[in-house]
Amino acid sequence: MPIEIIYRNDHCEWIDVESPTEEDLIFLHERYKINQLLLEDTIDPNHLPKFEQDDDVNFFLMRENTELERSHLNTISDISTKLGVFLIGNLIITIHRMKNRSIYELKKEILLPENQEINSERIALNLALKVMKSFDDESQNLMETMDNIENEIFLKNTNNANQIRRLYKLKRKSGLNTRILNISADWVDKFKTLKLNETQVTDLKDKHKDVIADFEHLNAQVINLISMFLALSDQKANQVMKVLAIYSMYFFPITFIAGIYGMNFDNMPELRQPLGYFFTLGLMAFISLLTFIYVRRKRW
Repeated sequence: MPIEIIYRNDHCEWIDVESPTEEDLIFLHERYKINQLLLEDTIDPNHLPKFEQDDDVNFFLMRENTELERSHLNTISDISTKLGVFLIGNLIITIHRMKNRSIYELKKEILLPENQEINSERIALNLALKVMKSFDDESQNLMETMDNIENEIFLKNTNNANQIRRLYKLKRKSGLNTRILNISADWVDKFKTLKLNETQVTDLKDKHKDVIADFEHLNAQVINLISMFLALSDQKANQVMKVLAIYSMYFFPITFIAGIYGMNFDNMPELRQPLGYFFTLGLMAFISLLTFIYVRRKRW
């Protein structure tokens, strides 16, 4: 996508670059004297969030949560996308490799009458707030997913391998989001160096702290739910073993008696008795009854 001027007034100019090419980066470097290394950071898919200052250039590298569903959750690029923000006086330049929800939403809002006097630093702050909102929305979605899994496990009594896979995926997502947010504390804190209202910067910091707290709570809840799920699985397995053990108590003495009478010795007096067969069956039934009474009294 070509370099686009999104907004311009007497106070600032906003330039946006989506999916920049090498030629775009060279142009930005030559036209606005931006360090080439900083420009290259914006196209590195796995680069961590950060803040850098180079002469009169303030560079914020943010990561926004993405709604794209990835099959593997190994790196932060699987759940987030980068947004590079360059502040050069009254000029703000945003660079991103993929379509960015924060950019898209602010494009529409910046044309509203109340934003006629907006400046470049306020645009950067609004983008940062929307980046934090993307993580806030994700924390709510993951919390809702966890509640659904919990209801299925404990209320609907479903206990299968699919549940543990969903819990593991939930844990991976939550952990990666927490990592991004913890690293983002650096660039969030640097907004206080800009010429912004202290209350506005405080709102950003508070939102950042709230989202971190939400994901830490989610992490703890998911870990507890995994532990309870495994404990419940063990309990059900133990219950099955208990039933099998009780049945074996019934059949073990009966099998023992049947084994004795199956040895085919000549000197077995009971074999010559007319009622020997019925006596042996009765003995087996009596032993089974005693076993049943014993198990009931033990409340097994």
